[in-house]
Amino acid sequence: MSLNVLVSLVTAGGGGYQTPTTADFYQPLWGDGPFALTRPAVVLMLSVVGISWWLIATTRRAAVVPSKGQWATEGLYSFVRNGVARDIIGSKDFLRYVPLLFSMFVLLLVNNLFGVIPPIQYPTMSRIGIPIALTLVVYVTYLYIGIKRVGVGAYFKNLVPGGLPAWIVPFIFLLEIITFFVTRPLTLALRLFGNMFAGHLLLLLFITGGQYMVINGGLGLKIAGGGSYIMAFVLTVFEILIEFLQAYIFTLLAATYIAGSLADEH
Repeated sequence: MSLNVLVSLVTAGGGGYQTPTTADFYQPLWGDGPFALTRPAVVLMLSVVGISWWLIATTRRAAVVPSKGQWATEGLYSFVRNGVARDIIGSKDFLRYVPLLFSMFVLLLVNNLFGVIPPIQYPTMSRIGIPIALTLVVYVTYLYIGIKRVGVGAYFKNLVPGGLPAWIVPFIFLLEIITFFVTRPLTLALRLFGNMFAGHLLLLLFITGGQYMVINGGLGLKIAGGGSYIMAFVLTVFEILIEFLQAYIFTLLAATYIAGSLADEH
């Protein structure tokens, strides 16, 4: 949460407090409209550079007795490899999908944590376009896997379980089409976006509201402002947990969808 956002919220409207809005999440740095260079885009690019540097720096001189950096990287990798990919996809096919799942988890985790790490304090996943882009990667991957295994016709045919009465097959097929092509990608993107957007909006509300009350209010409002700061701290701790869980859930669901495309019935 940058200083200019705090100042604008406190001083807008002739000195009265203005509640945070969705405009506070756009923050264009250069240009305007769909081709603007925005703060979340810059933060996302910086995260890719930072993650790449960290992975190279901690693994290029890997040793039997690992350094602290190597230990952290290997622990994170083992968590995704064994706790997500192998457990969900299965020991036969999981290895080829570990790079995708590990990259996705680390990218999500770092960008989510940026929401509470000064001086960035901006969760890039609170911009809906970024979760949609990641969801498209998952969406195309699990569809490609399933169609490559059995072909287009068999893939769609296998959406409906065998042995059903003929009259109910069209309804089940329609339901599965909606599930696979609408519900899955929509909920995958919106779950991540909604949690990051709502969490950051609450932090913004408590911090800027507390600041306004402390600076402009009387004794009672100053005390309330202090309570608002305390609440912001509690929510920040809670937000860190949510940020980790959202990265984990997104990666876990991606592995689940991939496993479904590899299953015999598909």
